[in-house]
Amino acid sequence: MAETISSFLVGKGISKEIVIFLISLMPVFELRGGLIAASFLDVDFVKAFFICLLGNIIPIPFILIFIRKIFQFLRDKRGFKKIIEKLEVRSMRKSDKVKRWRDWGLLLFVAIPLPGTGGWTGALIAALLDMRIRKSLPIISLGVLLAGIIMSVLTYFIPALFGF
Repeated sequence: MAETISSFLVGKGISKEIVIFLISLMPVFELRGGLIAASFLDVDFVKAFFICLLGNIIPIPFILIFIRKIFQFLRDKRGFKKIIEKLEVRSMRKSDKVKRWRDWGLLLFVAIPLPGTGGWTGALIAALLDMRIRKSLPIISLGVLLAGIIMSVLTYFIPALFGF
């Protein structure tokens, strides 16, 4: 999917760097999708890594600070109540390890690149669990960094070993 989006945007004249930055900002793709797109677009690894890392980390403080207020505001708007409740329930279902292990659980949740994990969901869980921003922001950022290292190995280094 990240490949399709990146091809479409580059075809519209948007630079490769902007494309991978935008993909890294998106909640479902995040840094993982950005690095896959960067590899597909032949963006230099170091440049791609830092662009995707930045793109994934930028939304995190805003989610930590504002998401509960946004949810509270939208809950009263027609059509949003069910969406908000679904997001909260889904996030809280995934929060068991974070609740049990707090900081380590949050770090692992964000760092291990599996579907439904990552900085956005980690920040949402931290906000819903009322974790302190001063503590959760560095943990989530470190998790995004670790996810970036894992994804770099999967998207750049392993394919290079096999000549892809």
